[in-house]
Amino acid sequence: MSGDERQAEARRVLGICNACGYCNGLCDLFEAAKHRPRLTDTDLAHLASLCHGCRSCLYACQYAPPHGFGVNVPRALAEMRHQSYADYAWPRPLAGLLAHSLMATLAIGLGAIGLLVALALLSTPAETLFSRQTGSGAFYRVLPWSWMVVLGLLPLAWSVFSIGISLRRYWRATATAAAPVTTGALLAALRDVLLLRNLSGGGPGCNDLDERASHKRRWLHQVMVLGLLLTFAATCVATYYHHGLALQAPYPLDSAPVVLGTLGGLLMSGAIAGLLWLKWQGDPEPTAAVARNADLAALMLLLSVALTGLALLLWRDTSAMGLLLAIHLGSVLALFLLIPYSKLVHAGYRFIALLVEAMERGNQRGQ
Repeated sequence: MSGDERQAEARRVLGICNACGYCNGLCDLFEAAKHRPRLTDTDLAHLASLCHGCRSCLYACQYAPPHGFGVNVPRALAEMRHQSYADYAWPRPLAGLLAHSLMATLAIGLGAIGLLVALALLSTPAETLFSRQTGSGAFYRVLPWSWMVVLGLLPLAWSVFSIGISLRRYWRATATAAAPVTTGALLAALRDVLLLRNLSGGGPGCNDLDERASHKRRWLHQVMVLGLLLTFAATCVATYYHHGLALQAPYPLDSAPVVLGTLGGLLMSGAIAGLLWLKWQGDPEPTAAVARNADLAALMLLLSVALTGLALLLWRDTSAMGLLLAIHLGSVLALFLLIPYSKLVHAGYRFIALLVEAMERGNQRGQ
């Protein structure tokens, strides 16, 4: 489906929704669409990111398939959302990675892991790489600390820069008619992000599998993000240990970096397994193939980081540590490289969409 076809379908179904109004209480999307009757291209980009894909509207809609109108808002906006990520991606030539999420993730993931394994094999004597390494600085006998820093910070800096440009473009396009940013609007948007309010289906939950309401996807998503934040905290604490306390990894099992990282990895792995199960068992009707592939690619990318990190922890005192370290660092490298060109970028777009809605609600109350 071309970009014009995606926009035409999103405009068609939302035009019907604006005329009907039955689903206005389910989430912010329909009230926001009502205030954008023209449904311009930038309106569609904003509404697509505001939609959390909870699917409740599909099962509530009297015009959904097999009705002749064939209204399927979740699928139309999933297509539109994926298109908007490509439209605002920077640099544009790399936006093509979004169209082939699974293949791009597999190729870059295997390439990054292969690169780190090759570096370990070429730079570390076999008697060191394939022998048991323990104690302070064991990791750096396999790969020097300076290499790890360069291979981590450069890709991450590139991704932050790329995402910053993309989100700036999106903000300038979609927030032009909104009221000024206020503290209240920022707090409201943050609350909506933390609570995933638009995944509550108006209260009873979303249709994660079928027409039955459920909060499973919402809770699993929150647990996954919590796990990701704990692993980030572990990295920050480990950085303090290294620079502030002059202690070199690996750290004891009861140390803060290991406890935080282990808990984060376990939470991420469990939550991702649950989300994958929901996608496997769920009704395919509300989903778009391109969006479903992007979801799977992002989840598998995060799962690879979590599982390789846990494997490194389990076998770090064995002769397998060297290769496991290279494989884990390769998974992290792939994650850092792919963030701007994967489903993971949706967090920034969704926050901006929620912020714009909070700004507009504040402006309407002030009138």
